[in-house]
Amino acid sequence: MAPHSLFEPVDLGTLKLRNRFVMAPMTRSRANRDGILPESAPTYYAQRATAGLIVSEGVCISPVALGNPKVPGIWTADQTASWARVADAVHEAGGTIVAQLWHTGRASHPSLQPGGLPQVAPSAIEIDGLTFAQGGRTPHVMPRALETLEIPVIAAQYGRAARNAIAAGLDGVEIHAANGYLIDQFLQDNANTRTDAYGGSVENRARFLSEVVAEVSTAIGPDRVGVRISPASTFQDMADSDPAAVFGHVLDVLDDAGVAYLHLVEPGIGGSQDVTNDHDRARQSLGSSWARENYSGKIIAAGGYEADSAKSVVARGHADAVAFGRPYISNPDLPTRIAANAPLAESDRATYYGGDDTGYIDYPTLEDIANA
Repeated sequence: MAPHSLFEPVDLGTLKLRNRFVMAPMTRSRANRDGILPESAPTYYAQRATAGLIVSEGVCISPVALGNPKVPGIWTADQTASWARVADAVHEAGGTIVAQLWHTGRASHPSLQPGGLPQVAPSAIEIDGLTFAQGGRTPHVMPRALETLEIPVIAAQYGRAARNAIAAGLDGVEIHAANGYLIDQFLQDNANTRTDAYGGSVENRARFLSEVVAEVSTAIGPDRVGVRISPASTFQDMADSDPAAVFGHVLDVLDDAGVAYLHLVEPGIGGSQDVTNDHDRARQSLGSSWARENYSGKIIAAGGYEADSAKSVVARGHADAVAFGRPYISNPDLPTRIAANAPLAESDRATYYGGDDTGYIDYPTLEDIANA
């Protein structure tokens, strides 16, 4: 395989990327109480349209999917219209954008749920630690285990959300199956102790993911669908007795489904950096090189990449594109800066979540700085 450059185009299914820079999904918590994006969201995303691909912030597929205050949805007509304005702005700027479809499962809180009911999960096992709730951070509470007949309904909601995304003019969707949210909770056996068709064996625990991928692929075509996984992450109390087996099966499922891309969070991100025993070391091996050996489709690698490491992972053929997160907050023209070997601007953590347009659309590009 000939080495590739970050600055070369690449096709991920029907998604035609001008370069191999991907803006990673990042929660910014600026939607209103109805899950509608702020008026400045089109500007925010269009400013970053020199990325080969923008993956949107997590977009909730239903009221029950909510896990944070002020995050956007895509289950109502008004929410979908707010994403249409984003799609138009990004396309006018020459960019490509997909919506990341999100259900937080047990990571939610009753204060965010319709009627204040318990949040749902594969099993009634709560996360140890704090979560986001109305009014601020608060301890996690026990979730309600989903009934078997409820699970296909949620898979269908992913399909509806995908149709809404395409109706809004977005170029595709990414299924969020990482970071200890609902799909990941089904996959890993410390969060899934079910005894029905969705629990027990690796194949059963991956059944929900398979059904979601099938629903979304039927709705919009598999070549417009990406899937994000984080096999090494222990964020939100995630663990599995044999992670290589479960995530190896996940790669097989996605290969068979023919999705546009796999978005892999590398080891060392989201709580996976502490290696204390052989089990932890096994999780640490589940990175982009492992995925490349076991998956035939296109791979986006994510997780702490800088310019040199990103160039290297693409040149080695372990990934077809690289996702950058926080650097895109304060460097809207990130590919231009890296091409010019220019210093990257630092971002203000105090403005990451919520607030007004400060720290959202006011970071200048190199051209802005030169013309100031």
